[in-house]
Amino acid sequence: MHRHAPPAAALGPFLATLLAIALLTLMDGFMKSAALVVGAYSTLVFRGGMGFVLAGGLWSFQGMRWPERPALKLHLARGFVGAFTALTFFSALVRLPLAEAIALSFISPLIALALAALVLKERIKGKAVTAAALGLAGVVVIVGGRLGRERMTDDAQLGIMLVLVSAVLYAVNLILQRQQAQVAKPLEIATFQGALTALVLLPAAPLFLSPPQLPATWVTIAAAAVLSTLGLLLLAWSYARAEAQVLVPVEYSGFAWAALFGWLLFGEEVRLTTLAGATLIVIGCWIAAPRRHSEQVATSAPGVEGT
Repeated sequence: MHRHAPPAAALGPFLATLLAIALLTLMDGFMKSAALVVGAYSTLVFRGGMGFVLAGGLWSFQGMRWPERPALKLHLARGFVGAFTALTFFSALVRLPLAEAIALSFISPLIALALAALVLKERIKGKAVTAAALGLAGVVVIVGGRLGRERMTDDAQLGIMLVLVSAVLYAVNLILQRQQAQVAKPLEIATFQGALTALVLLPAAPLFLSPPQLPATWVTIAAAAVLSTLGLLLLAWSYARAEAQVLVPVEYSGFAWAALFGWLLFGEEVRLTTLAGATLIVIGCWIAAPRRHSEQVATSAPGVEGT
């Protein structure tokens, strides 16, 4: 007799990723708020430092151990890629509306699906492609209903270019995240990510670093650091237990979260096109959700048949 309900062990990574995207989308809002005051560079450096202190403190209670060489190489690679992914994205956020920036960044899951096949040797299932296509269609519907109705800043073209560069880097980051999660624990990953984000960008500090003058800005950056750390921990846990192709389409839920937070926190209008697009995104995420034991991925190395 077939079981119709998804097993908890298979559904867990999917739900954890959905929650992580929600937290990270809320974090984007805090980051934009702070970046408008002190700039994307300074906001990112201080958030990275705070994230390192938070995750590193928790990691120390777990009996922190210096990682083996394979894990260390992945930490360094993802730290470098992640730093410039974040810098380009948050630089775009100060030039574009939050929802449009997130929507434009959604080319990254499609790139990541291709990279999952090339780098991780994952066999891309038809439903993963369908989910990604539905998610992208949802974004097109939303963007079509919003772009042109809101006045962009004068350097919006630069913002669009930065988002697209960030999207390509983020796709690489997603693949590194899958590899990293299989050789390191979540707190170790979050510690190195926070530290390396700050360290990679720190050489430019004499030119660009501008400490916040207002306590409220420090609080905003601290909130972003907490949300970022929680999101990293959830993603590290999820990507250690499920293939990238299962989790990547969930990235599209970020726009739905952005619309929700915009309405709840800032009273932003939710148009019918936004609701229609969000519906397509949710359907795509539902299709991507694992439903049978055969779709559950063990924590073995990627590319192993049957994972």
